[in-house]
Amino acid sequence: QRCGEMDGTLRPHWQYLIHALREMGSDNLLDRQLKANRILRDDGASYNLWNASGQERQLWGLDPIPLLIESEQWREIESGILERAELFNLILTDLHGPMELLSKKILPAELIFSSPDFLRPCFDLRLPGEQQLIMHSANMVRMATGELCVISDRTQAPSGAGYALENRIVMSRVFPSLFRDSQVHRLAPFFRSLRNTLHELAPANKDQPNVVILTPGSLSETYFEHSYLANYLGFPLVQGEDLTVKNGVLWMNSLDGLIRVDVLLRRVDDYYCDPVELKSDSQLGVPGLLQVARAGRVSLVNLPGSGILEH
Repeated sequence: QRCGEMDGTLRPHWQYLIHALREMGSDNLLDRQLKANRILRDDGASYNLWNASGQERQLWGLDPIPLLIESEQWREIESGILERAELFNLILTDLHGPMELLSKKILPAELIFSSPDFLRPCFDLRLPGEQQLIMHSANMVRMATGELCVISDRTQAPSGAGYALENRIVMSRVFPSLFRDSQVHRLAPFFRSLRNTLHELAPANKDQPNVVILTPGSLSETYFEHSYLANYLGFPLVQGEDLTVKNGVLWMNSLDGLIRVDVLLRRVDDYYCDPVELKSDSQLGVPGLLQVARAGRVSLVNLPGSGILEH
């Protein structure tokens, strides 16, 4: 089912890859797998798990045989995901504003107000411009028909982009000619767009905005991705204790003193962002963060409260 049709014939876009792997041979393929594992280990790529005995750091697994999606099918997926993300953006904008979806009974009020993900303190938070949902990811599965179907969405602090980038970089080193000749769509435009978008969201200091990435810390399952993205995008990686609110502005503690923060890309879940207005015993967020965002002095990406879209 991975690379063949229902009758067992090979799908056309798999033919070059399968032929190249056959020519390579199983021993050579195993060597490439071991090389990929060494690169992942040297890079520190991991996904932190919790078991009965505590935390276990698991090496990020990478299958040397990639999943191929032909360009025509990808265009359909891309169009559908773009439409889905725009719909979520409109829903979030409405739920944090006029609430016409509720007043017109398009969405039942009890569905929203009974959800623990609907955070009333985040009701009046807004970003500059019309786009309120900046990052969105979708989990997809391939059906028996070969079509891909969305089974869930992530809108609080979507993860995965950093792991996808690491996968691509490792594959380009392990299979350089195969990767090059397959005409793989590049990921760099996505990250350039993300960096530019974050800069444009700065409410002040637009010429040289200060953007930081807020992580829960090294115990987070996806901490590798947090540090990896911070390094790739060129943004400081901070924890809640590195930030402070003073005189209605968000500041980052540094060796040179306090540095104003204009945009905060958060990897901390909604409920933990501000112990003053949300979870009072949270040590992962910043006291007073929502008030600064409400005053329009810092842009939070994604906006706290966007987790309701996952419901």
